[in-house]
Amino acid sequence: MSKKSVKPQKSNGPFLVILGIVAVVGAAALYTVTRQEAPIAVTIDPTAPPAEAKGYLYGDPDAPVTIIEYADFECPGCAQFAVLHAPDIKSRIVDAGLANFRFYDFPLSMHPNAMAAHLAAACANDQGKFWEMHDAIFMGQGEWNTMATQSPRKVLASFAEQLSLDMGAWNSCYDNQTHVAQIEANRNAGVRLGVGSTPTVQIGNKLYPGGMTGDNIKRIVDSMIAAMPADTVLN
Repeated sequence: MSKKSVKPQKSNGPFLVILGIVAVVGAAALYTVTRQEAPIAVTIDPTAPPAEAKGYLYGDPDAPVTIIEYADFECPGCAQFAVLHAPDIKSRIVDAGLANFRFYDFPLSMHPNAMAAHLAAACANDQGKFWEMHDAIFMGQGEWNTMATQSPRKVLASFAEQLSLDMGAWNSCYDNQTHVAQIEANRNAGVRLGVGSTPTVQIGNKLYPGGMTGDNIKRIVDSMIAAMPADTVLN
């Protein structure tokens, strides 16, 4: 009896993963269009000196190139960039000393829970754990975003507890909105440059809306470094 040849079947795994990502992003976009709520109320002291935009640094401050990301913690595209591309950018470019990376707050009014997340991260930064909170917020975006809750504080506080932060200090910082002026300064810096969507990446004097892959960014950084005088790079 002859055996019939059976053609190997290709796995649908990657296709299904892509469909899942598209579905989540599409649902989030539809939700924010159809159900916009008032953003968290913030208070800025009019007598306080204006805050200076500076973002949050990862890497060597003296690296020859700076990569800036303008991002909204509630933006699904920013979460994808943080989860899928940022680790590659950090390991191959930033940790290698080719560039440093700065995260600039850019909360959008269409995302009611965004400001709460930016406050949570800024308060974690006071205790030296901005990037750990950054990762927790993006990884857990589905737990605290506007689709999930109208009161994100409890979830954000749980992230702070998991990072072993001093919760008394974190709660006081969050409840007093200590870093609202800094968040607004970071956002306004992007507005002045023409940032209109998130994520937007800035390298040198060019803006790249929509985020970028590690390969894209490395090619740009490599070309910038190649054009620099040798002593500039070495110093």
